[in-house]
Amino acid sequence: MKTTRNRYSAKFKARVALEAIRGEKTLSQLGSQFQVHPVQIANWRKAALEQLQEHFVDGRTRKARDGDFDAEALYEQIGRLKMELEWLKKKAGLLE
Repeated sequence: MKTTRNRYSAKFKARVALEAIRGEKTLSQLGSQFQVHPVQIANWRKAALEQLQEHFVDGRTRKARDGDFDAEALYEQIGRLKMELEWLKKKAGLLE
């Protein structure tokens, strides 16, 4: 007998995580109420709390940090692709 995994929507996960964050009921009670294992609820609560902090970060500083990282990664990729192109040209006999 093969069982399929349950796939929960983001809305459902958020609702359960919010209930867990409120702390009015224990994880076991929430697990019984929503038919989800208490460990899974704890994981959703932890993920929600970690991601919640990102929503209150100043957008101006976050964009600057992300832009620097992206530019560095792109320059690295450009360099790699240039070297690859030169190697291919050399192998094909186009570069002398």
